[in-house]
This record gives sequence, C-alpha cells and structure tokens, in this order.
Amino acid sequence: MYFLGIGGIGMSALARYFKHLGMTVYGYDAVSTPFTRQLEAEGMYIHYVDDVAFIPENVSRVIYTPAVPQSNAEFRYFLSKGMIPEKRAAVVGELSRDLFTIAIAGTHGKTSITAMVSQLLYTAGYPMVAFIGGVAKNFGSNLVADEHPQYMIVEADEFDRSLLTLHPDVAVITSMDADHLDVYGDLESLRRTFFRFVRLLPASGLLVHHKSLSGIEKTGNNRWTYGLTPDAELSAGNIHLEGDRYCFDVLHHGKKLISLKMHVPGKHFAENALAAVSVGLYLKISPTVIKKALENFTGVVRRFDYRLHSAKNIFIDDYAHHPEELRATIQAVRQLYPHRELTVVFQPHLFSRTRDFASDFARALDKADRSILLDIYPAREKEIPGVTSHLIADKMTIEKKYVMSKTELLAFLKKEKPALLLTLGAGDIGLMAEEIEKILKGS
Repeated sequence: MYFLGIGGIGMSALARYFKHLGMTVYGYDAVSTPFTRQLEAEGMYIHYVDDVAFIPENVSRVIYTPAVPQSNAEFRYFLSKGMIPEKRAAVVGELSRDLFTIAIAGTHGKTSITAMVSQLLYTAGYPMVAFIGGVAKNFGSNLVADEHPQYMIVEADEFDRSLLTLHPDVAVITSMDADHLDVYGDLESLRRTFFRFVRLLPASGLLVHHKSLSGIEKTGNNRWTYGLTPDAELSAGNIHLEGDRYCFDVLHHGKKLISLKMHVPGKHFAENALAAVSVGLYLKISPTVIKKALENFTGVVRRFDYRLHSAKNIFIDDYAHHPEELRATIQAVRQLYPHRELTVVFQPHLFSRTRDFASDFARALDKADRSILLDIYPAREKEIPGVTSHLIADKMTIEKKYVMSKTELLAFLKKEKPALLLTLGAGDIGLMAEEIEKILKGS
C-alpha cells in the first residue's frame, strides 16, 4: 500500500487500518511531524521528498488525499505506470459497503461525536472499526479496530463532497453552517450536499440530526432529533457545573434517562453527547453502559485539550477553525473561568475561509480580553492577494488585539505568562503546544 499525504489525520487512520490488516505500508508527506514519526515507529516507511526514487517496486494500491496536488511528481509517476491513485474518501466508502456504518456528518462536532460513539461501542463490546478525525485520548489513536469488525464508525467529511462516497446505516448531522465555500460556492449548495447524503440511507436506516436543522427529508420513519431545547427527542436538563465537570440529565421524550458528569466541558459537548446517546439507544446499548462509556470519555487531542491546569496557569488547546467553533469554545472557557483574563491565540486556516468569514471571526475573537492572530495557515491553498490576518484584526473592536509571528508570540508569552490561555486553529499551531506549555511552566 502506498499513501500520498500519509501524515493527514484521515489518511493516517486508513494507513493504520491497512497495516492492521497485515499490509506493508509506504508513504510520502511534505514534512516530518511527531505524528508521522509515530507512524514510522509503528512500522510504516515514510519519506519527505517528492522523489520517485523512494517508491518501492511492488506497490499494489495507491491512495491519495486531495491535499496533494496532481502536479506532484509521485502522483504523475503512478499515472505513467498505469496505476490510478484512489481518493481516500472512495476507499473508505468501499469499506463501508460491507459493514454496518455509522457516519457522523456536519460542519462542527464530527470528531468528538465519532470518538464518543466509538467509546460507546467499545464499552458495549461491539466489534468495530472506527476512523476518527483526531486522536481519541481513550484509545491513544485515530483508529480503533477489532479483528473481525461488524460495525464501522466514520466521519462523513463535507470537504470535496467526500461524504457522498459512504453507505451509511446510521447518519448523524450536527450542523450545516457555511464552510468550504471554495468547494461549494454558497451555503445552499452545501446544504444540498447534506440532503443528498441523507438520501444514501436505506428506508430502515436511522437519521439523527440537531433539532435546529431544517429542510431535511428522509425516506422511512427512523428520525431522531437532539439538542438543548425540550422539543428534541434527546435533550438535556438540569445543566450545571461541578468544579470543571459539566453535568446534566439526558431526557428522552422529556423523561430522565440518565445523568451524566462529563470530563469535556461546554454546552456544545453536551449536545455532542446527546447525539452519541441517540446512536447508542438505537443500537440497543443499555442506558447503564451508555452512562459508563460517556463518563469515562476523556476527549480528543486538540478538542478543548487541557495542556496545563494549575492554580497559576490554565492552557487549553483546541482545533476550532470556523467562527461558530471559536464562539462555542470561547464561550465555554468564559463559563468555566469567568474571573480570569482570557488570552486567545488564533491561527486562521485557509485564505478562502479567512476572506469569507473575516467579520464572523472578528466578532468571535472580540469575546476575549486579549486576542492574538498568527499568520494564515495555507494548507492546500495558494495565497490570495490582500487576504491576511489583518483582515480579521481590522474588523475587531477590542483594544488588545495583535497580529504576530510565531517567534513573536513565544516571546510575548514568556513576558506575559497569561493566567488563562486558549490556542485555536486547524493548522500547525497545535505543534506549538508543547513549547507553550514549557514557557508557562517556566521550564
């Protein structure tokens, strides 16, 4: 097996799965990271130079991510040999044909719900394979794979319309907010893609969606809604904090089913838990097991991830990269620590997303006491003239707003040692977390 762009979170999970099946795995990625080095430690052969000399002779299958351009020399090499590289999404879709598939879709919350559902099925003893869009702390991996899986849990990614390759038996939709407008052009086109995804369900399949979503039509009667409002099939009551633990009752048609004391804070995580409960109930997992699984759920790396939690300093790192995600995460931190000055560091992800949502990002970052913007992380995109982090900063109204380089940020943190720090973004800001942690510890 050969993976072009093996270091991505989705690609690496698939590479791990084929390694789990006994395949020899080779791969290319543009940069070496702690994550790719971990894959190498697991026995995969990875190089970081776009050079066909590193490709072994006996490759039987090539899988690539759209993040790798088709101008890539290795991509062109395989074409010249008559081998057609397969998109990761198509391969995952193929796997979903033969397994009972639970597909988690939506513009926010996919990874956390996928990890929660994985924890549910693992606790209940259901044989499964789970492809998670982040490293689930309970498993220490983005892959969970039994020897003979009967169930598959997977994120149904809307980017590049990847979710349309799947064959779901259960579909969860968390949200349909405007995003990936470089792919869709407008919100209505994105919504139509989610509607097409729902039509992939068989009539007997289950649709779970947030109560606020409208316009979704489904063949058959299996449809459950969830949300914090009492008119949802699965809702939450008696929401309160016990220290840093978020506590609430799970209400099923208005009647208390279980009480949960979650490790992961914030109302958005409570809603994620309700979605997971819906799936668990449909699969006949008992409320007792659901409670045990979710109360033992310790979260996902870079999803409200406490890197430092002391009386002097609190440092939380999060993957949030859409304005709604920033808003929800900042709100959750404010609720937990209302009396601390909040410093937020945000690395915008993609030039197109920064251009399309600059005003929304500004409004979200204005909820901090002090906001610092790093340069835009381009990912798969080329620079768009005139689009920089200043586009967001210029629209912000708070007094303490800054645009800094990474080097300037580290110097700033050494000087200021903020008591409450939140870092946000889907780029390489997560690679700075360890160094930031050392600075705040004073080591």
